[in-house]
Amino acid sequence: MTIIEAFDSKSSAGEARREKTTAATLVYRELRRDILQGRLKPKQKLLIEALAEHYQVGANPVREALNRLSSERLVDREEQRGFFVPPLSLSHFRELVTTRCWLESRALEESIANRTDAWEERIVVAFHRLSRTPFKAPREDGQAENHEWEARHRVFHEALISNCGSSWLLKFCGELMDQVERYRYISMTTTYPRRDSNEEHRLIMEATLDGDAATATERLVSQYQLTLKLLEEQSFFPGADD
Repeated sequence: MTIIEAFDSKSSAGEARREKTTAATLVYRELRRDILQGRLKPKQKLLIEALAEHYQVGANPVREALNRLSSERLVDREEQRGFFVPPLSLSHFRELVTTRCWLESRALEESIANRTDAWEERIVVAFHRLSRTPFKAPREDGQAENHEWEARHRVFHEALISNCGSSWLLKFCGELMDQVERYRYISMTTTYPRRDSNEEHRLIMEATLDGDAATATERLVSQYQLTLKLLEEQSFFPGADD
């Protein structure tokens, strides 16, 4: 093999790896979104061939995406049975909320202790954008959930704890946000009662900017516990196992 042939061979292999990585990453992002937003239902079996056809890719990128989501606990992998969308349960959601309150309270306390002008500006901007985004988006057949609101809602909560100084803590909080987001999206298919979330977020922001860690964490925990209470009061929770 000549040097040019060897170079061409390496280039082709490199391009193939990039294409494979790109396809796997794209499938991962779309599959993750479809799980979080409830398009793929709890306990639904995730067939590699069907997903490959749906996302118009090969089987290998789908398999890589499923394995990655399994490591993030957004997909269940059962020996000899394959991949499944994890089930939902109120007991699991209660545990999620409790753990989230523990971790985000500490992260918020540390962020306030390490406060900077840039961090405070990030919170103010995130709240401003969230408060100007309607929870419901207009649609021909009525009102539907607004994915932009969900994205900005997450940005606001990430901003609150972003100055805690621990990448590990932020990683754990992000994983909990993913799990809670899945519950919230799916609960929207029922008559999920809403409240004045803008006011709740404003009060959390004000206490945070005032440097009042005790009040800020209390208001943050109260918001999460109210979400839990409203879900517990629903008479129907699709796909739940209790």
